Amino acid sequence: MTWVDVVMLLVVGLSAGISLLRGFVKEAMSLGIWVAAIWIALAFAPEFSGWLTRWVDTPSIRHALAFIALLVIVLILGALVSYLISQLVKKTGLSGTDRMLGVVFGVVRGVVIVAVLVLLGGLTLLPQDPWWQESVLMPHAETLALWLREFLPPDIADNIQF
Repeated sequence: MTWVDVVMLLVVGLSAGISLLRGFVKEAMSLGIWVAAIWIALAFAPEFSGWLTRWVDTPSIRHALAFIALLVIVLILGALVSYLISQLVKKTGLSGTDRMLGVVFGVVRGVVIVAVLVLLGGLTLLPQDPWWQESVLMPHAETLALWLREFLPPDIADNIQF
């Protein structure tokens, strides 16, 4: 086992531990809120930036500020909704189940994070390094990364080194 194997296990373990503490509902809500916030900010920033013309002259800065403002607004509103739902879960006595499902969610998230990092590493010369070649877990991570590669545009996917 190399140092990269230890790092992979730490990423998965840390993700699982955080999810154990937070629970499935908070973790799933958090992920959904981030996806919604980014989507809303991307979709509506051009329109919202028009409202900022009185205060900001530069279009690129105005667009960036609109994106950031929408992102923050959705994240704050989402945090309030997440808090209310997590309080409801606590009141119903499902917190033990919520935490166990949270661990499963955390492990899956950790594995996906590792696979994405391996995929990004595959765009470099890192797969040729000895520590990459000697890793016990890297072949499994590469298998997942290759599955993720199918979702990339061909011009990017063709540059992956494994």
